[in-house]
Amino acid sequence: MQRNRIRKTLFALFAAAALAAGATASAQEPLKVGFIYVSPIGDAGWTYQHDQGRQQMEKALAGKVTTKYIESVPEGADAERVIRELASNGYGLIFTTSFGYMNPTIKVAKQFPKVVFEHATGYKQAKNVGIYNARFYEARYLAGIVAGKMTKTNVAGYVAAFPIPEVLQGIDAFTLGMRSVNPKAETKVIWINSWFDPGREREAANTLIAQGADVITHHTDSPAVVQAAEEKKVYAVGYHSDMSKHGPNATLTSAVHLWGDTYTKLTQQVLDKKWKSTSIWGGFKDGMVDIAPLNKSVPKDVADLVAAKKAELKAGKLHPFQGPVKDQAGKVRVPAGQAMADDKLAVLDYYVEGVQGSLPKK
Repeated sequence: MQRNRIRKTLFALFAAAALAAGATASAQEPLKVGFIYVSPIGDAGWTYQHDQGRQQMEKALAGKVTTKYIESVPEGADAERVIRELASNGYGLIFTTSFGYMNPTIKVAKQFPKVVFEHATGYKQAKNVGIYNARFYEARYLAGIVAGKMTKTNVAGYVAAFPIPEVLQGIDAFTLGMRSVNPKAETKVIWINSWFDPGREREAANTLIAQGADVITHHTDSPAVVQAAEEKKVYAVGYHSDMSKHGPNATLTSAVHLWGDTYTKLTQQVLDKKWKSTSIWGGFKDGMVDIAPLNKSVPKDVADLVAAKKAELKAGKLHPFQGPVKDQAGKVRVPAGQAMADDKLAVLDYYVEGVQGSLPKK
C-alpha cells in the first residue's frame, strides 16, 4: 500500500515536471511572423523592398522569430483567404503589405483577436490591427528637384497605379519639387489601374516619352518604366528601391522606402507583449524614406541643393506641401506660411498646379 502511494507521488512529480518543461519550451518557441505581398519579390520595387525589411528584421531577431512570406497575392477575396490561413496556422504577427488588403485584414482580425496584424498604407485600425506607412512624398519632392533641374523639354512623365491619396501625394510632391527649381516644368500622368503590370507600365512609359517627356517616373512595382527610359535614352526616377541597375544611364535617382527598422521594432513589441495598435507615418527624420545615390550626370550644384533640402526635411524645417499651394484651377489649397496638415494629406484628392490632364473619377 505504501509502495503504491510512493509510486503515485513520484508519478505526479514527474508529470508536473514534464508539464513545466513543456510550458518552458513552448514559451521559448520563436514567434511565427507572416508577410503577404501583392507582387513577386523580384530584384527591385515595392515588394522587394518590403522583403529586404523582413530579412533585416529576421536577422536582428535571430532565434526569436521565424518568418514566412506569400507573394503575388491579389487584393480582395484571395487576400482574405491567405490572411486567414496564416492566422489559422499559428502566425502570431501578420504584416499585410498592400492598400487593398485593408478590409480583408480587418475582417480576419475580428475572427482572430489574439493575433496581431499590421497593415501597410491603410487607414483602418482595430484593437489587434495597427497601420504603418512612410512619407513617400518627401523623397518624391527631392526627386522632383533633380528632375526639374535635368529636364530639357520641361515635361516629366508619371506612370501611376490607382488614384488614391498615397499616389496623388507622390505626383503632387514630385511636381512641386520640380517647379520649385523650374517653374516651367509640368507633369503628364498615365493611370494603368494596376500595382504590377510590367507590360502596361512599359507601354505607358513609351507613350509619355512620345509625348515629349524626357524624365519619367512611376508609382508601380516593376522596373519596366526605368528600363523603357534606358532604351529610349531619356532620364528616369526609380521608385520603392534603388533601380539604377535596371537603367544605369537613365536613372537619376530613386525614391526609396526603408521598412527594416519598423518591422524589427513592431515585432519586438509583440515579443515583449508590449504591442498596442498605433498609426505609424514616418519620413526622413524617422529613417523610413531616402533617395538613392545620384547619377554621375547630375551636376554638383544640383547634388548640393538636394543634400541641403534633405537636411531641411530631416530637421522638420521643410515641408513639400508648404504654402502657397494651388490646385490645377489656380485655387489656393494651402495658404502662404502654412503647411498641409496630415489629415488633409491623408485624403488628398486633387492635382496641384503643373500637373496636366484630369484626375480619373472614382
